[in-house]
Amino acid sequence: MRLSPLLIFLLLFAGCGFFETETSTCVKCHQGLELASPTHGDCVACHGGDAVAEDKEVSHRGMLGKKNPGHPQVWDKTCGRCHAYQLSRVRSNLMTTATGMIKNIQLTWEGEDGRLYAAQGLETFAADGTALKLEPVTALDHLSGELYRKFCSLCHVALESNQVWTGSHGAGCTACHFPYNDNGTYEGDDPTVKGKWPYSKTHAMAALPDNEVCFRCHNRSGRIALAYQGMNDGNNSLVPTEGVYPGPKLISGVRNATSIPPDIHHEKGMECIDCHTSRDIMGDGYAYENMYLQTEIACEDCHGGAKERPRSEKVSRENDEAVRESRSYKRQVVLGDELVLTAKGRKYSNVFLEEGKVWVVDKRDGQRHESKVITGTPEHTIVGHERLECYACHSHSVAQCYGCHTEYDQRGKSMDFIKGRETPGTFDEAEDYRMLYPFPLALNQRGKISPVTPGCQTFVTVIDRQGERVKDEYVAKFKGQEQLRFAPFFGHNTGKKAVSCSNCHTNPAFAGFGQHVLEGDSLRATLICEHSADKPLDGFLTLRDGEVRAFSAITRENSRPLNSEEIRRTWAVNQCLVCHFEPKDPIYQKELDYRALDRCLSRPAPAERPAGAGR
Repeated sequence: MRLSPLLIFLLLFAGCGFFETETSTCVKCHQGLELASPTHGDCVACHGGDAVAEDKEVSHRGMLGKKNPGHPQVWDKTCGRCHAYQLSRVRSNLMTTATGMIKNIQLTWEGEDGRLYAAQGLETFAADGTALKLEPVTALDHLSGELYRKFCSLCHVALESNQVWTGSHGAGCTACHFPYNDNGTYEGDDPTVKGKWPYSKTHAMAALPDNEVCFRCHNRSGRIALAYQGMNDGNNSLVPTEGVYPGPKLISGVRNATSIPPDIHHEKGMECIDCHTSRDIMGDGYAYENMYLQTEIACEDCHGGAKERPRSEKVSRENDEAVRESRSYKRQVVLGDELVLTAKGRKYSNVFLEEGKVWVVDKRDGQRHESKVITGTPEHTIVGHERLECYACHSHSVAQCYGCHTEYDQRGKSMDFIKGRETPGTFDEAEDYRMLYPFPLALNQRGKISPVTPGCQTFVTVIDRQGERVKDEYVAKFKGQEQLRFAPFFGHNTGKKAVSCSNCHTNPAFAGFGQHVLEGDSLRATLICEHSADKPLDGFLTLRDGEVRAFSAITRENSRPLNSEEIRRTWAVNQCLVCHFEPKDPIYQKELDYRALDRCLSRPAPAERPAGAGR
C-alpha cells in the first residue's frame, strides 16, 4: 500500500497526538495561539481537558497543571509520556532538586544529619548507581530549611516564579522551554490571553533556550549570567549611570547592572548552550550533591592542557546520543563526524575535530569558532603551574560578596513557597561589600589552584517571638569551628589576556590575604568586620611577624588555602620577574632553584659588600 505524502507528513510530525482540527473548541477560542512546535499539535495531549465541549468550564475541566502541563506535579502524565528519557534526567537534576544548595546551607548552620534533602522528596540513584533517597525539604524544620523554602526555592525549576521582574520563570520543563518575558506576560497573537499574567512570552516552544532564559535565575549568588554578558550589580544601588536613569540594565531586586568586560566566548557570539551540554543543564539521570559533580565540561576539552591535546571520537552509530541531540541545531551531527569529548568522556554534539583543528559550532545559527589549542606552548608549560586551573589566570573578574548578614525574625510571617502558605518567620539579608578584582586563590576539590569566593560568608541573627535575640553570631560554625567559608568558583568572565605574572606573584590579595598594607614582615588588613580588629573580611589568611595563619575554610573535599611554604615559593618568583617578565622566557621551562633564590636574598647590598668582592 502506498501512503500519500500528506499522510506521511502527518504520521511523522503528529508528535504526542494528532493535530487539532478546526472543530476543536481549543482552536475556536484561542485564535492566533502559536503552535508549540511542528510535533506538538494536539492541545489535549499536552494540556488535558475536553476539545469538543462548547462550554468553557467543561472544556477546561481536567486540564493538567492548570496553564502549565510541564509542572513537576503532572510532568509524568504530560511531557514525560513522550519524553521519558529526558524526564528521568531532569527529575534528579540539581536545578530541580537543589540538593547541593540545601546541603551546604545546612552544613553551615546546623551540621549534617546523615540525610540528603531536595526541593521534593525523590527516590533516585547516586552517581555510582546505588539507590539514593532524597528527603523533602519540608522535613528540614530548622533555619536552613526555612531559608531555602522562603528565599532560594523560587530560582529553582521545581517551582514557578511569577512575581520577580526579569527573574520570573515557569516550573518544570517550561522554565527553559517556554520562557517568560521580563514581567511574565503573554505577548503573542492569541487575544484571549494577550497581556495576561502569568504566562510564557509566547506559546511557541524554545527547543534551544537562549541566554535570557539562563539570566532569569543565574543573576544572583555567583552572578555568572551577569559576568558572562559583561554586567555587574556592584555597590551602586540605583545611582544613575546613563543620563538620568539607572542602567544600562535594571534587574530583579531593583538592582542596577553596569558594564564590565564580557567573557570572551560571549564576545565571539557564543551562547551558554554552546559550551554547556544538555547533561550539564538537564542532568544525566543521577543525583549529585554539588554542581561541580554534575558539570561535565572543562576548558581543556576544547583548548587542551599543557601536555595533552583535546580528546575526540568518531560517530559510528546512527543512534548516537550526539546525533539525537543535534536535531534542532543548525549544523547536525552525522555518521563519520569526529567529535571532541567532554571531561567525563562523552561526546559534545557541537564541537568537531577537523583536519587537526577544533571547531565549536553555535547550536542556534551554525557560526563556527576555531578553538585555539594551547598544548605545548611555552606560556602554558611553565614549571610550577601544573596545578593551576585555566581560569585562575584567565578570569577577568570573580564576583565576591563579603559580610552577608542574615536576620530571621519569628515575630512576622512570610511565604513558604514549598509549602504554599505563609508561616511564622521572616528573613532579611544585607551585605557589607562586593568586589570583582583581585580575587583570592586556593586549592579546589581537584587539588588545583582556582579562584574562590565567599560561599556563603554568613553572619546570623535570630529573633524569637518575644523579640529576644536568641542567636547573634559573629561567624557561623562550619565543621565544628567558628570560621568563614570560601568556595572554589568559576566566575564565567574569562579573557584571552591572562592576569599578569607580576600581579599574581606580588599582590598578596591573590593568595588570600585580602586588601592590606605591608608593614615589615606583617600584613595589616584594611577591610575588616566590625567584630574583628585584625582578620580581613575579604580574605582567609593573616601574616604576622612572618607567620602565615588560616582562619577560614575552603568548602569542598580536599580543598584548602595555600600553606606558608607554597606562599613563600610563589612570592620568591618576584626576584625572577624583575628581569624575566615575559612568560615565554625559556627560564620558566626549567625547574626553579629556590636555594639559589634564598642565597640571592641573603646577599648583602652592594654598598655593604667588602671592597674588591666579586659580583
